[in-house]
Amino acid sequence: MLGKLVAVAAVAAVLCIAAFWILTIPATVPASALGPHAPDLANGKRMFFAGGCASCHAVPKQEDKTRLGGGLALRSPFGTFYVPNISSDHTDGIGAWSEAQFVTAMVKGTSPTGEHLFPAFPYTSYQRMSFDDLRDLFAYLKTLPAITGKVRDHDVPFPFNVRRTLGLWKLLFLDGQAFVADPSQSAQWNQGAYLVNGPGHCAECHSPRNILGAIKSGRRFTGGPSPDGQGGVPNITQQKLKSWTVKDIADTLTTGMTPDADFVGGAMVEVVRNTAQLSAADREAIATYINSLPAAGESASVK
Repeated sequence: MLGKLVAVAAVAAVLCIAAFWILTIPATVPASALGPHAPDLANGKRMFFAGGCASCHAVPKQEDKTRLGGGLALRSPFGTFYVPNISSDHTDGIGAWSEAQFVTAMVKGTSPTGEHLFPAFPYTSYQRMSFDDLRDLFAYLKTLPAITGKVRDHDVPFPFNVRRTLGLWKLLFLDGQAFVADPSQSAQWNQGAYLVNGPGHCAECHSPRNILGAIKSGRRFTGGPSPDGQGGVPNITQQKLKSWTVKDIADTLTTGMTPDADFVGGAMVEVVRNTAQLSAADREAIATYINSLPAAGESASVK
């Protein structure tokens, strides 16, 4: 009897390991999924600023924000992540990547070597982006300077450093859905919704997270801890911004000055540095969408 139980346990263990291995296979976007496309560098530059790529990927403590050699330390409850080199360098950056590999990293969180990328890289938001916008962004990045130098490995302790387990995290929190416009809303609102929820990845900072490090369902945009561990990131729903107009929000995204004549601080300074480079139409679209976010937070009813 004992021998049979051991055999059953062994079979069950093998099946569990096999199921885990299959369920956590890193997903990719095949080159065949990308049809003919003429890169639009102007739109790629727009996506670059909408996404604030330089805020994380530029070499720290230097003024030229096109030097995307990485190195910034991002501290979290799971360890410290070091932002990689995404310059056009063929050895240390992404210059040797194919278009499909770049799109895969952005929407599937899978590296060219077939490893799961840590969600400190906000692919949960970038998955909302259109393939055309991603391809334009990739083309634009390749026009920027090639910066040599590998960034050090992440400082992430066991068990969080076991990348294969991220496949389970993705099953829970990466839905693979691109942005879908709301036909009941205006074109301007939809433009803002896309920029905020896709390239802008605003919810990644402006939302609280659960014990697994994912944004809490029903609490998007209600504020959260600052990524650098210094203070917090404010609620940007009507719970906090009910007295702000669309123009107030758009002006803040342009100059950094708030309606009460104060200025944004912390990581938002870098955000404004980028949003100021967008068109007035894009900033107004973002402001229109943010102004529509229903009140939610500590004193509001949320799930």
